[in-house]
Amino acid sequence: MAMTLQHVPSLPELIVFCIHPFMMVLVAGILVLYLIYKRKVAVYLLDFACYRPPSSYRLPMSMFVEHFVLDNMDPESIAFQTKILEKSGFSEETCIPPSVSQVPLRKSLSSAMEEAVTVMFSVVTDLFKKTNTNPKAIDILVSNCSLFCATPSFTAMIVNKFRMRSNIMSFHLSGMGCSAGIISVSLAKDLLRVHRNSLALIVSTETLNQDWYTGKNPSMLLTNCLFRMGGAAVLLSSREQDKSRSKYELKHLVRTNKAQDDISYACVFQDVDLENKVGVSISKGILNVAGDALKENIAALGPLVLPFSEQLKFGFSIFFRKIMWNTKQRSIYVPDFKKAFEHFCIHAGGRAVIQGIEKSLRLRKQDVEPSKMTLYKYGNTSSSSIWYELCYIEAKGRMKRGDRVWQIAFGSGFKCNSVVWKCVTDSEFVIADAWNDINRYPVQVPDVVKIN
Repeated sequence: MAMTLQHVPSLPELIVFCIHPFMMVLVAGILVLYLIYKRKVAVYLLDFACYRPPSSYRLPMSMFVEHFVLDNMDPESIAFQTKILEKSGFSEETCIPPSVSQVPLRKSLSSAMEEAVTVMFSVVTDLFKKTNTNPKAIDILVSNCSLFCATPSFTAMIVNKFRMRSNIMSFHLSGMGCSAGIISVSLAKDLLRVHRNSLALIVSTETLNQDWYTGKNPSMLLTNCLFRMGGAAVLLSSREQDKSRSKYELKHLVRTNKAQDDISYACVFQDVDLENKVGVSISKGILNVAGDALKENIAALGPLVLPFSEQLKFGFSIFFRKIMWNTKQRSIYVPDFKKAFEHFCIHAGGRAVIQGIEKSLRLRKQDVEPSKMTLYKYGNTSSSSIWYELCYIEAKGRMKRGDRVWQIAFGSGFKCNSVVWKCVTDSEFVIADAWNDINRYPVQVPDVVKIN
């Protein structure tokens, strides 16, 4: 009996014996929960909408020139803008707000506000209707407009118009240039991953009224010839239940900022001319600056998206150039990005920008068709241009499940930003109003169109 009692564990030993397995299960459970929480949250693009101005806002090229003649602009300035416009690659359908087309030009705060709300409210209403979304369901709101920063902010205008919730997280970005649309996506992505199971609305636009230039500085007159009216609204989600009804999943986003370089920093700059007239100056070296920024952006994006074979060829070309051959006798291999993406949305900043990227990345005519046709029909709509291009691809019926699309945008600062989406739907894309005449495109765009 005494020997039997010696083998009976004491009460503390029994407690430790019982708790030990429980602790193991508890620790394992906590670890699993931690790993689930740390798992990267997927961000989905449910849908987007692009603004289509009414036909009464059209600016035919002859009217563009006539407008400046009637407004008593300097003849040399008129001749310069006419020359640029003839080579712009624009159609007769690009639009400007009525306040800018009036003679004399009506530049005012109220006109700029009217222009902004016309575009923003239109695209947001369209998007909510397309996605059957209640405005009160929006958790995050991001708007961007570079040159016009009103008080109250654009986000406040949208919240007021659509009676959104009082606890909505709202942000307005200004001064970020034509790449601001992707920067807005970047901000929304980070917020969606922190605040899980949320909806984010992005509104991208640019107003023309306040910065329509009437002086004589050629570098500032360029903006009159390039920028036109437009805007887009995008709905993103980090809710798992939205995966089945979403169009795309966000795969990669890479941002490059060259503001530390003085030449890059000053190549797109808002300033006053010698007559104290405000305008945005675009330097002659902007294509070189954009090329350098693109190279840096590609260097960061390439390893994330390119097949190993393409990365190997690129690495060997650099090695051979630096070590085994004279640098002047061997060029660096340009990776074939067509093996990484099925579609390209290159910011429609101008004909030279699109052609430069087409050449440097060795793209096909079909790859740059969405950008060229967007430039042709809508002009440079700034940060929203990449959404008109994606809309064009959908309207053409070219987007299929599993396809990857690369959106590239450039902006003042100088910035080059990239975002990669993957199509996750089998549904047939409905032709949006922005391209309801899609059967007309593509069209042959002449190198020069004479303005009579």
